[in-house]
Amino acid sequence: MEKWSLMAITVLLALTVRWTVSLGSYSGAGKPPMYGDYEAQRHWQEVTYNLPIRQWYFNTSDNNLLYWGLDYPPLTAYHSLLCAYIAKLINPDWIALHTSRGYESQPHKLFMRTTVFVADLLIYIPAVIFYCFSLKETSTKKKASICALCILLYPGLILIDHGHFQYPLSLGFALWGVLALSYDWDLLGSVAFCLALNYKQMELYHSLPFFCYLLGKCFKKGLKGKGLVLLIKITGTVVVSFAVCWLPFCTDMEQIMQVLRRLFPIDRGLFEACMFSSPPPRLANIWCSLSVLIKIKNIVSPQTQLKLSFAVTFLSLLPTCIKLTVQPSLRGFKFALVSCALSFFLFSFQVHEKSILLVSVPVCLIINEIPFMATWFLLVSTFSMLPLLLKDGLLLAYAVTTPAFLSLCGASFSILDKTSAEDLQLKPFSLSMKGYVSWFKSFPKIVRSLFLLSVTLMGVLSLVCAAAHPPQRLPDLFPVSVSVISCLHFLLFLVYFNVVILWDSKNSRSQKKIS
Repeated sequence: MEKWSLMAITVLLALTVRWTVSLGSYSGAGKPPMYGDYEAQRHWQEVTYNLPIRQWYFNTSDNNLLYWGLDYPPLTAYHSLLCAYIAKLINPDWIALHTSRGYESQPHKLFMRTTVFVADLLIYIPAVIFYCFSLKETSTKKKASICALCILLYPGLILIDHGHFQYPLSLGFALWGVLALSYDWDLLGSVAFCLALNYKQMELYHSLPFFCYLLGKCFKKGLKGKGLVLLIKITGTVVVSFAVCWLPFCTDMEQIMQVLRRLFPIDRGLFEACMFSSPPPRLANIWCSLSVLIKIKNIVSPQTQLKLSFAVTFLSLLPTCIKLTVQPSLRGFKFALVSCALSFFLFSFQVHEKSILLVSVPVCLIINEIPFMATWFLLVSTFSMLPLLLKDGLLLAYAVTTPAFLSLCGASFSILDKTSAEDLQLKPFSLSMKGYVSWFKSFPKIVRSLFLLSVTLMGVLSLVCAAAHPPQRLPDLFPVSVSVISCLHFLLFLVYFNVVILWDSKNSRSQKKIS
């Protein structure tokens, strides 16, 4: 009974915060001609309801792909169609072909916000709750509830889903995949991740950890026995899952190729996030940060940009993927989700500032193991989206939810007391460096000082961005500063997570359970 009461209170608090944020502005409100992501989601409902499936991804007189053309996998389209059927019952004008473009009204806003709310309540929130109550580290129900509350009140996801406007379904499905794998339900985990990947192609950020972990399990079980059987079952599950999702588009090869071209528009170049924005948004990855000094777009062709980003991303992923395949463990898998997603965000092709959420959600999964570093990362990830949040009129929501989240994590985990090498999972690394690095004795004090400096810098820059005007000669000074500072943080976090993974001595002990 106590468990269900704590769970209900946690969910109620999370829903209250979400609904409060949703009462504010959204992406592109009252800003023709393109409006924003809110209009994109509404437009996809219009297209999927009024046009036959074969036209959803093609440019026609009824489907102008330059106006928020559908560029997500089939599951997103099916979800849009489902919402469209409900919208049609309430008010057909909301999805009328052509005439509904840019439609804005309070009843429609309530409907759209409710669809996100329901998706969160049905998919994402239950996954978080069940995950936290399944953790061995959260030995009591109270600890599990606190962990779940911290994850559910992460401001970055709330501000983007319920403020900016986005559905949490792909991340929710991915979480169900992680939860299933934690119980050794490998086939269910594979199905859940296939759903995530077929909802948003950005789930490729998480694909290598899923692949390497499951492949490593097959190797450990032996490819001449149980391991081979498991590999065949997983392969069959993935093929069937994709076949079911893509079945309506398998009428001819041109349909499939057109969907793939929409999902991966490589001709746009390295800076995809700049396509529909003026001035262009600043992104906290390595390419946008380097472009402050080196105009990559002007000196490197799109094809070379693609090859360069692929090479750098691949090299940054390789050590973690090899370690996870050779020594598969659930703990290593969760840390690999963070490291690989962060590598994709920093170095890959056509990244959007919202893509940092693909790193942040896996970080939420290890907040109970490294509360200090997880909290720090989640604060920086929210800060990195500040230019987008300001553009959407979400300053007040950002200013309230971010300090509240810091206070909650600080009180729940006593994060400033969790800065030793052992607390940060750096004990094996520190032992290997003993005799070479003398400052490890004062490491906790150094880390705390850096954290306080970082939080102060983010707070001051947030105030400046909100209250001051940049110099006329440097109109992008503030967003560029946010992106560069965030990028430097992310690079340091990438080094940290890779050190934890590569020096992890717990993986070898946990392999016995897998074998």
